[in-house]
Amino acid sequence: MLLKKTNAALGLLSILLMLSHIGYSVFAYLTMYYNPFLKNIFAYPFMIAVCLHAVLGMLTVSMQPEGSRLDLYPKLNARTVLQRVSAALIFPLLILHINTFSLMRASAEDGHTVFIMLLILGELLFFTAVITHISVSLTKALITLGLLSSSKTAKAIDTVLYILGAAVFLVSAFAVVRGQAMMFLSM
Repeated sequence: MLLKKTNAALGLLSILLMLSHIGYSVFAYLTMYYNPFLKNIFAYPFMIAVCLHAVLGMLTVSMQPEGSRLDLYPKLNARTVLQRVSAALIFPLLILHINTFSLMRASAEDGHTVFIMLLILGELLFFTAVITHISVSLTKALITLGLLSSSKTAKAIDTVLYILGAAVFLVSAFAVVRGQAMMFLSM
């Protein structure tokens, strides 16, 4: 149980760090102001927490038998399936996300507009996977840590999370797509 609780705490910390990373990124794209030092201040702690969370998550799923048979109760386990699928999608999309700027710059220089559009689509898929993972995971983390016990409260928090997640997605998608289009599609 210590492994699950540690992972839940890391997940919550990752959410806070992710919000700061998204906040800076939205600011940078909307103002077209880029500061590499600030980017790193917001990105590296987030990456470290997420990597630790991912490793502990994989250990939890592989080492602890409870909840590993998702086929037994498909309706009850739909959120767990969504949680795991979104987590698995984050990895390849993260590699793309980290390299998107340089790939877009090279594509713009070579006149590959279609590839830039595909990279923008990849960014949107990455945002979707991350926000989906957070939206289905946060109340589970609170329950694991003993901070939430009421299923009625959990459902209310989930509803708020889905709305906030959609808002974060829309704001970040608008800022990033607008900024990337201005920088790379107008060349």
